[in-house]
Amino acid sequence: MNAFLGLLLLPLVAFAQSPHQRVARDIYKELVEINTVTATGDTAKAAEAMAARLRTAGFPADDVRVFSPAPRKGNLVARLRGSGAKKPIMLLAHIDVVEAKREDWSMDPFKLVEQDGYYYGRGTGDDKFMAAAFVASFIRYREEGFRPGRDLILVLETDEETLDSQSVGMRWLVANHRGLIDAEYALNEGGGVALRAGKPYTVGVQTSEKLPAGFTLEVRNAGGHSSLPVKDNAITRLSQGLVKLGAYDFPVKWNETTRAYFTRSAALNEGTRRADMLAVLNDPPDAAALQRLSDVPNLNAQMRTTCVATMLEGGHATNALPQMARATVNCRLLPGDSVDEVQRTLVRVLGDDGIEVKLQGQPKASPASPLRPDVVQAIEKLSGEFWPGAIVLPTMSAGATTGNLLRSVGIPTYGHAGLAGHFEEPSRAHGKDERILVKSFYEGNEYLYRLVKLLAATP
Repeated sequence: MNAFLGLLLLPLVAFAQSPHQRVARDIYKELVEINTVTATGDTAKAAEAMAARLRTAGFPADDVRVFSPAPRKGNLVARLRGSGAKKPIMLLAHIDVVEAKREDWSMDPFKLVEQDGYYYGRGTGDDKFMAAAFVASFIRYREEGFRPGRDLILVLETDEETLDSQSVGMRWLVANHRGLIDAEYALNEGGGVALRAGKPYTVGVQTSEKLPAGFTLEVRNAGGHSSLPVKDNAITRLSQGLVKLGAYDFPVKWNETTRAYFTRSAALNEGTRRADMLAVLNDPPDAAALQRLSDVPNLNAQMRTTCVATMLEGGHATNALPQMARATVNCRLLPGDSVDEVQRTLVRVLGDDGIEVKLQGQPKASPASPLRPDVVQAIEKLSGEFWPGAIVLPTMSAGATTGNLLRSVGIPTYGHAGLAGHFEEPSRAHGKDERILVKSFYEGNEYLYRLVKLLAATP
C-alpha cells in the first residue's frame, strides 16, 4: 500500500469503527437478513425488529407504532418529538424488496456479505440502506438528547415495490392514519451520488416522478376461416395503429426540475452535447438539438411524456382469422400532464375508431415538489463537505416511488439518499448480486444523520 492510499483509508477505518457506525451496520445486517420480498416475505417481522430497537433505545411506546394491515405485512411509524416550531419532516424508506432466487445469485441474497469493498444482499441499496440509516440516526439523536425544532417522523413502509391498489404500505397509511404521518415535506429514496472514475460527480435531488399509466388497445371483429382472408384483420389493424404510435413524439415540456437538470448537466458535458442541452431550453427549442437529444433515451424521457407498447396478444387458432387483438401500452406522464389528455392523444394518433383505448386502473397525477431553498441549500452545504466538486442536480425519475403518492396528498417529497455509487456501473437494484460500496454505507449514514439534523435544528 502506498502512503497516499493509506492516508485515504485512515478516515474510513476510524469512521467504520465508531460505535454509531457499528450500530448502523448491525441494524443494516438485521434488515437485509429478514426476507421481505413483497409477495412472499415478512415486512411485519422487519417492522417489529426496528420497533424493538427504538423502544430499547428509550423511545416511548406511544411514539413507536407498528401497523400490520395484512398477514406478514408491516409498517413502522415512529416519532422523535421536537419543539413544534415547525411542521414535521418525514423520513421515509421502504422495507419490502423484489424477489431474489438463491440459484441466480453468487451468494445467499438474504445474508449480508462483505466482499471486495462491497456489501452484497437483496435490498442493500433498494432500500434497506436508508431504512437502517434513519433508524440508526433516530437512536443516535435519542442518545444525544437532540431536540429538533420540529418533530421527525420515521416511516418504514411495506409494498412500495408494487404500488398497486391492493398495496397496504403508504397508500394504506394515507387512507387510515393521515394525521399520524402529516409532514411539511419528506425525504425518500431516488437521488444518489454519482462517482465518475472514483470521483464525486453529481449529487441527485429527485423532486418529481413521471406518472405510470397503462392503456389497453383492443380491436375485435367477426373472424372466420384463414383460407378466406379479409382486409379487416384485427391483428393487422392494431399493428397499423401501433406503428403510428411508435413514430409519435409527445411535445416537449419543461418544469422547474427538468429545466434545472438540463442547465446544470450542460456544465458537465462538452462540445455538441453541451450546446444541445442549452439549445433545447430555448422557446422554441432548437430543432436539430432536440432531434439529437431525443435519440438519447434517458434525456428524451426527461423532456416529454412517453408511451410505448409493451405487450401483445391476439388470435385463437393458427387456421382462423383473429377475432381479437390487444396491446398494452405503458405511458409515463410528466408532472402536470393529464391522464385524460394522454388518452385523447392516443385516440387521435391511432386515428382508427376500430381501436378501443381503455385506461387501466386509476392513476393519480401529482405535482413536482418545489426546489425549496432551505432543502437545496442544506444539501449543497453538506454535500460540499462530503463530496467536494460534485454538482447538486435536481432530477425527475422516469420510474415511480411512493413519493408520487405523497405529493398527490400535499406532502412535497425529495428523493435524496446520500449513497455514492460508480456512475459507470449499471445499477444492480432488483437484479443479481445487488450491492453497495462499504465506504458509501458509512459515509452515507453519517451524511443523512447530519443532513436531517441540519434541516430539523431549532430555527
